[in-house]
Amino acid sequence: MYKKLFHLVLFSLISVSLRVQAAVILQYHHVSESLPAVTSVSANTFTKHLSYLKEHNFNVIPLNELINALQQGKTLPEKTIAITFDDGYNNNYDEAAPILEKFNYPYTIFVNPKLIDEGQSYVMGWDKLKELSKKGALISNHSAQHDYLHIKLDNETDAQWKIRIKQDILYSQQRIKEEVGQDYKYLAYPYGEFNNELQALVTVLGFIGIGQHSGAVNKNSNFSRLPRFPASGFYSKLDTLITKLNSHAFNITKLTYQDSVTTQNPPTLTIEFEMGDFHKTQFACYVSNIGQASLNWISKNTVEVTSPKELNNGRSRFNCTAPSIKNPSDYYWFSQPWVIENN
Repeated sequence: MYKKLFHLVLFSLISVSLRVQAAVILQYHHVSESLPAVTSVSANTFTKHLSYLKEHNFNVIPLNELINALQQGKTLPEKTIAITFDDGYNNNYDEAAPILEKFNYPYTIFVNPKLIDEGQSYVMGWDKLKELSKKGALISNHSAQHDYLHIKLDNETDAQWKIRIKQDILYSQQRIKEEVGQDYKYLAYPYGEFNNELQALVTVLGFIGIGQHSGAVNKNSNFSRLPRFPASGFYSKLDTLITKLNSHAFNITKLTYQDSVTTQNPPTLTIEFEMGDFHKTQFACYVSNIGQASLNWISKNTVEVTSPKELNNGRSRFNCTAPSIKNPSDYYWFSQPWVIENN
């Protein structure tokens, strides 16, 4: 009896430990009813999202506090959230910021400094960004002009590509520092696309790389490819967003794959876990526009994930989930993004 009780207490402590060091980052683009629905939420829907966070006692904190806590292995309260926007559209100032201020919620805006310097009409100017930063918004790096950073130019060598992208990232960082006085080394990858070379460069430059693939984050996350849950367009429905808000990060100790941008089709992913608050029999992965992935458990804590057929060219994902043993309505969630190139 005592042995059984000991194991129950130990399991409970392990489960709590695994969960309270996790958090969720949300990604938005437009708060508008007149712009493309695929990347937009209405002001009414956005307000409903924030109301849900408030009513259910979510801990909404600045992105830098979330990242710092995870990197340092510090404990975060359960249901910790950070809110981010990509591209710095004018509607972030006109529509989103006033709503966020009503809720007193911090947020981050990832911007493209070259587009701002060119005076592009659809993005905020430095004056508005500076105003928002003084009210607590974090302004961070989304590359100079929203290029596909991993793509090499015609006849460009690896060395030339590396110099060009390094200059792009550092120029953008310098302009943000000059204009708003902030220097958070967070790079949101344009289009959410990255490959091994880009991740390595970002890490060498001392930056955190942030994608658009879904999933929660924890101290074991790869800080050159942190996930975020998109919350716009199709993904703005509150009933499905609630599941993501309450999700947890798998304790992944090793990921093995050829590259996120690859000609290997179908690609193969091997995941090694610290097994904890989920049953491997309930672990499942799904392939974009295809269905359930094939799983091959190599060992008790290592699984090989493949697609039953070739993926379409362009962006795809493997989304892997498992219900929590302690709270079956909560899910562990991991996403592997792919960009499939022609051979």
